[in-house]
Amino acid sequence: MSEVVRGIPLNWFIILSSILFSIGVMGVLFRRNAIIIFMSVELMLNAVNLLLVAFAAKWGDASGQVFVFFTMAVAAAEVAVGLAILVVMYRNSKSTDIDVLNKLKG
Repeated sequence: MSEVVRGIPLNWFIILSSILFSIGVMGVLFRRNAIIIFMSVELMLNAVNLLLVAFAAKWGDASGQVFVFFTMAVAAAEVAVGLAILVVMYRNSKSTDIDVLNKLKG
């Protein structure tokens, strides 16, 4: 069990998580739509959660899985607050484009 997590090598989990995290970073950096940015942040959190669960299963320790539970709870709160901000932003500017937020300053 130390080299393989339930039949799948640990390297595959690391590669998959790296790809998912990279896609999330690209979504945050290059997209202007606030909904897409929030989805990209969630994708990055899920990539980290995947690694935590894989390493917890490899080492036979449940603390990584407990940490994932708390991370998911924080992510759910972040989604609720983010969607509330998006609703207010859409009501004021009729758009979810991040560049429109600069117009709300003054």
